Order: sequence, then C-alpha cells, then structure tokens
Amino acid sequence: MFTGIIEEIGKIQSIHSQGNTLQLHIEAKKVLEDIKLGDSMSVNGVCLTVNAFTQATFCLDVMPETFRSTSLANLKHGSIVNLERAIPANGRFGGHFVTGHVDTVGQIVKKEPRENAIYMDIQYPEAFHHLSLYKGSVALDGISLTIFGTSARQLTVSLIPHTAKESVLGMKKIGDNVNIEFDLLGKYVHSFVDNSRQNRISVDFLKENGFM
Repeated sequence: MFTGIIEEIGKIQSIHSQGNTLQLHIEAKKVLEDIKLGDSMSVNGVCLTVNAFTQATFCLDVMPETFRSTSLANLKHGSIVNLERAIPANGRFGGHFVTGHVDTVGQIVKKEPRENAIYMDIQYPEAFHHLSLYKGSVALDGISLTIFGTSARQLTVSLIPHTAKESVLGMKKIGDNVNIEFDLLGKYVHSFVDNSRQNRISVDFLKENGFM
C-alpha cells in the first residue's frame, strides 16, 4: 500500500526486455536506505517487487500483464521515474490509499500554467468515467491528486509547485502517457452498488435473510 506522495525521482540505468516482459535496473538514493529483497516499490504508480539491489541501484521484473496495461513499456535507458516505498505501519499517511494496481493509461491533452499551479487535462477511456469523481482522489504516475474537473473521457488536476518540481509528472508534455489509478474506496463502493442492483438486494431481502 502506498500514499501517492513521491519520495524520489529515480533513473533507469538499464532495461532488459524479452517479449512482453521487462527487467528494470533503477538508480536511486533515498529509497535504498532500508531496502530489502521482496519489498514493494511504486514505479510511476505501478507496484513492483524488488528482486536485487546494490548500494546505488535496485532491480524489478515487469510481468506481461503489467507490460500491457501500464506505461512502463515506454521506458528507455535514462528515463526518469517516480519512486515511493510501501508505507510502514507506523508511517504518516499524507495522500490517499494507493495500491499500485493501475486501472488504465491516460494521455496529457492540455497543460497550462495558472499563477502558481499547473493545470492538466488527462484523457482516458470512457469505460472508466464512473470512477472519475469531482473532488475525488486519483493517482497519476503514482502521485496523489484531486480531480477538480471531469467529463466522459477527461479529468482535470492541478499540480502545486512542489509536486511539479519533485515528480516526473511536472516534466511531462502534451501527448505523454500517464498511469491512472482511480480511488480505491470509490471502486469498492461502485462494485458494491453494482452488485446490489444485479442481485436485487432490497430491504425485504435483508429482512428475509436475518440482517434486520
């Protein structure tokens, strides 16, 4: 589990690809301070597992499903990435619940400075519109942000100066892809309501089955 508060920008030292799989070697500093084999690491919002490390790098494998459903396939030697370690049980929770399980890949269609903020419009498949909630949370490339504009195929977020400076998202341009993870709680609520409609759960049903 992650918070969407980026700890560090890492750099791809090398990539080994075979079919729809990748092995990433990433240069970093801060996230290596207490790293262990098997640790979860968010890389541009994708939860991956550390399988090797040195004093200056760590290594992770990207499976075919992750390759196909995220933007990690676009990474190259020298690419920079957002990094966040899994939150410890005694850590501060500054963002929102982020699992690192990407829902879809979106594209930046507008980027506009407004006073001290950067407004971004992100286009995404219409099938995910029901998860894009006004004033709800969203993780873009692993960054916890608030949606303040939404339509059938687009959402709008605003980057504060710190986020623009300390993450990869602030450096991206129109046309670049971003990993999108919609709010976990919103997805659970929608799933529950949807299943309730399909199963016709009602007050009478609850009474008949001893829930009331």
